[in-house]
Amino acid sequence: MAKDTKKNLRNKIIYSVFVRNHGKNGTFKDVEDDLKRIKELGTDIVWFMPIHPIGEKNRKGSLGSPYAIKDYRGINSEYGTLEDFKRLIDKIHSLDMLCMIDVVYNHTSPDSWLVDNHPEYFYRKQNGEMGNKVGDWTDIVDLDYNNKDLWNYQIETLKYWASIGVDGFRCDVAPLVPLDFWLSARQAVAQVNPDHIWLSETVHPHFLLEMRKNGFVGLSDSEIYQAFDITYDYDVNVEYTGYFANKNSLRDYINKVKMQEGMYPDNYVKLRFLENHDQPRAKSLIPDEEALKIWTGFLYFQKGTTLIYAGQEAQDDKCPSLFELDKIQFGIRNNEYVDLMKRLGEIKRKEILAEGFYSLECLEKDVLYGCYEYNRSKLIGIFNVEKKEGCIVIPLTDGIYTNIIDDSVITVSNGTVELVNKPIIIEVTL
Repeated sequence: MAKDTKKNLRNKIIYSVFVRNHGKNGTFKDVEDDLKRIKELGTDIVWFMPIHPIGEKNRKGSLGSPYAIKDYRGINSEYGTLEDFKRLIDKIHSLDMLCMIDVVYNHTSPDSWLVDNHPEYFYRKQNGEMGNKVGDWTDIVDLDYNNKDLWNYQIETLKYWASIGVDGFRCDVAPLVPLDFWLSARQAVAQVNPDHIWLSETVHPHFLLEMRKNGFVGLSDSEIYQAFDITYDYDVNVEYTGYFANKNSLRDYINKVKMQEGMYPDNYVKLRFLENHDQPRAKSLIPDEEALKIWTGFLYFQKGTTLIYAGQEAQDDKCPSLFELDKIQFGIRNNEYVDLMKRLGEIKRKEILAEGFYSLECLEKDVLYGCYEYNRSKLIGIFNVEKKEGCIVIPLTDGIYTNIIDDSVITVSNGTVELVNKPIIIEVTL
């Protein structure tokens, strides 16, 4: 874990934007025009999926993946100009939000500026040709970090983006890049902005082991935490998606989440999400409206930074393509659901969610029960994600409590509470 990582990152909400699919024209200006609404959701950080020019060689689809980058120091002209992006950053800052951009340092497009100008920076297959270590990533070629000149170029690039106002980096498949590089990069960028935020897309354990098996770099979450502030919770994602696919129980998933508390340093921060651009939309996993609200309550309550993927608030059930124009289906927005997200966003600010001692249990009837303890107070969450009926025993003193999400009354009698089909969060003073 980065020793200077601040626990209050657990109070933050990140909103992820794929500019191509945002607004009428898919430009920086479209995002700028939408920032007030994004802010009102409770957003603290706007994360842009790659904003750079996209390679044309071996392009997937008609528009190509933003993760096949042609020039790390350039701007995708389809989105606008550098001045447009700087103006967007200024507007984000004026609304008291931060700007994060995607950093894709494992690979470039096969026709990138670096391929043309520094072919010595690239990984070579046994036949001497450039290539990639992951078979289906056919639109990219991998970089070779054994070349220390590459380190200098990449770090100078990061310092450049930090110098124009970018406040954080979300680093794509960061575990495939050497740890010493990330440690050097963090130290160098801190000279530009000591409060810069580092988010790592860590990888699923089976993918990590496959890379190691083939003799490549594959960093664990524990290693990545030495250089990064926040990591993906892909270490529990197989069990999360497995639950919805009926491959494992809810308890299996929660038991994996509980392991994180004893596995990582005290100031660890996980990125919590129901969906992201590589995963199924939450609405497709959880089509039931009430169940989705309960899971959303659990999302915000979990220990870590909350991620909203643009369109989640509209309950879009289709994960947009990375390779084609595939607009977000905002449709008729569910104001009740948006209002819930806004209220949960307000609760997310509470200090206890950053500093408190966290415990999580899967109670009888597969009801989720979470508790934070801090400064003689508790914050308790009850999430009936399977919409079970009846009463359950909970570790809470008999009495009448208030659900701070909607101010409804929650009664605990004889150590039991009646189950309801909505998320519950209760504040208790000891």
